[in-house]
Amino acid sequence: MQRDELPAPVTGMLLTHFLTVRDVPRARAFYRDVLGGTVVLEENPCIIKLANGWIIMNPGGGPTPDKPDVTLQPPDDPTTTSSFLNIRVADIDACYRDWSAKGAEFLTPPIDRKAELRCYIRDPDGYLIEVGQATGLLEGILADPPAGTG
Repeated sequence: MQRDELPAPVTGMLLTHFLTVRDVPRARAFYRDVLGGTVVLEENPCIIKLANGWIIMNPGGGPTPDKPDVTLQPPDDPTTTSSFLNIRVADIDACYRDWSAKGAEFLTPPIDRKAELRCYIRDPDGYLIEVGQATGLLEGILADPPAGTG
């Protein structure tokens, strides 16, 4: 393993996304085999390079000295979320076909939201992942506000 394969900047900072998972091998296989990530480290923690970012994952657990009042656990309720991974692609239709063929289960096919085409999938632990392609946004067209917001 080379330093440039790890999310460890020489200067400045970079952003990674940490996931608490139930089964590291199953989650690792999803991000590698379905989304096309590269496994940088198998476990403790598992690190996947995905496009220009990294996914870091480990099983949940209780408090530690650096987070004394925090317990990590995967989502319990797939109908409620407060955060999600957002992936931007150049060709959402090709991505939808490719990832569906590899076992990804999309909530819907891509939907035109004026500013973008967008759809969602879940990983094996239930984390929501938005997959989008900028369309109207590139021309200054914004998405409609969500229903009930004004």
